[in-house]
Amino acid sequence: MNHPDKKIAKRYDTPGRCAKFTDIVYSGASQSPEVLWEQIAHTRRSFDPPAPELKPFVGEMHGHTDLSDGKPDIDTYFRNLRDIARLDFAALTDHDHGGVGKPELWVGDPSKWDLIRQKVREYCVPGKFSTILAYERDSYPFYNNLVLYFADHSAELIRGERDGELTEAELRAILAREDVIAVPHDTYSLSSNTDFTAIPNDLITPFIEIISRGDAAEYMDNPAFSPSSCCDGGFWQDALRKGAHVGVIGGSDDHSGHGGQVLESKGYPDMYPGVTGVWAEENTPAAIFAALRARRTYAFMLGKPDGAMGGRMEIDFRINGHWMGQTIARPTDGTLAIWFSVAADTRVKRVTLVKNCKNYISLRASADLIFDYDQQTPEDCFYLRVELADGRFGWTSPIWVTLASAV
Repeated sequence: MNHPDKKIAKRYDTPGRCAKFTDIVYSGASQSPEVLWEQIAHTRRSFDPPAPELKPFVGEMHGHTDLSDGKPDIDTYFRNLRDIARLDFAALTDHDHGGVGKPELWVGDPSKWDLIRQKVREYCVPGKFSTILAYERDSYPFYNNLVLYFADHSAELIRGERDGELTEAELRAILAREDVIAVPHDTYSLSSNTDFTAIPNDLITPFIEIISRGDAAEYMDNPAFSPSSCCDGGFWQDALRKGAHVGVIGGSDDHSGHGGQVLESKGYPDMYPGVTGVWAEENTPAAIFAALRARRTYAFMLGKPDGAMGGRMEIDFRINGHWMGQTIARPTDGTLAIWFSVAADTRVKRVTLVKNCKNYISLRASADLIFDYDQQTPEDCFYLRVELADGRFGWTSPIWVTLASAV
């Protein structure tokens, strides 16, 4: 990759055109083609990054019980996710209003919130099944539906000047807390939309729920999207185009007791539940929460739990060794080494590298390394969109790359 004119001719490249590769190809007929092809493959693999030191875990980040407007009781909710969907972690996100015509989460002694905290602690078995304390609150006018996740299983509900609403000062206070992660849901519909084009970047949440069931919020009219209404300004790319740093999570928003389960009767794409993948040091609440805070996350449509991977996707996306969710500086030589590896139960149909909200490189490969030479803006945004042969999609949180002088 040392040709002096490569950056005049190219914006991106592959290890297949390195000098050693060319030397092997032009080495003559002194060795068999099989030996030479093995040398070529070895040369390509020599550029791959080391295996990740972190581990992938998958969980449900959004669901409801009969404590608000869902059907299952709280024990059924957690047992289904742990024993049927066989997930690694879960959050219960009942509405703080407690369901129309029913007591709010904070009412009573003990209250529903007291019961939620008790059950979150009860079902947490570090190393096997981690739980995250959470709830969903109406937060008009910024985020009609805002889910709050807590680092502490004993955290208190966050109430403001008026229940169901949120002032700018209250939102800033929430976003400033290191023990809380705020994620809006249903950002694109007319009845409960979020207008990322209007909200100042410093009031935009660090995540969007990109998939629940059949409502992928990447961009309007994407293939995994089937809502009753949608509005410009409420999609992930609307926020990214403004320069906001927004990662992705997935959560099925289940109300029926089928969290993490494929419901074929719903048809495509609604049959597949959204879930969250994280790269964490271990399966504990603290490690899962730390991975979320770092935006070391991806989201995808979960398949059936049979098979070697249990319907999961495992998406490894790194640039120059840095994980998804990070902001890095382009090195002085201008070269980014963009790595991806995708594992799933079914064939990977296509992996698309999206750069600055435009499809940049699309490959029918489950793993590859790409060199990028072209800094298009002061801060370029890269993420992956993965499509499987069965129609399921996955998305990574972005990696943002700045000019060296901008860091």
